[in-house]
Amino acid sequence: MIVGAAVVEIFVHGSQSLKQKRGVVRSISQRVRNRFNISVSEVGGQGTWQLAVLGLATVGNDARVVRRALDRACEFIEDLNLAEVLSSDIELTNLPHGEVGVPWAEDEDEEEPEGAECEEGSGD
Repeated sequence: MIVGAAVVEIFVHGSQSLKQKRGVVRSISQRVRNRFNISVSEVGGQGTWQLAVLGLATVGNDARVVRRALDRACEFIEDLNLAEVLSSDIELTNLPHGEVGVPWAEDEDEEEPEGAECEEGSGD
């Protein structure tokens, strides 16, 4: 499983309050979610009027597809012209799944503790 994450730092020109900035961030986030089916959240700059840091995340089984989706989402944010993109960075991580030696795969062999069995039909 490939996990992709992007960080996009934006500057909202003309924002005079946190409420105005939140409106722009909310608009960008919703448009990215709707268009690319990518998770988006404001992960930094919550206390400033004009600076925001957006975190984007997606998963897939092909690194090229995951990277392309994040690249396109970052370009889309810039093309919206709702805020100036100051910087962006994309990272991909390959997480193992269903392989021998993975901690969560070993839990399947453990026996249930005493008293954990379900009892049938003890209706009075």
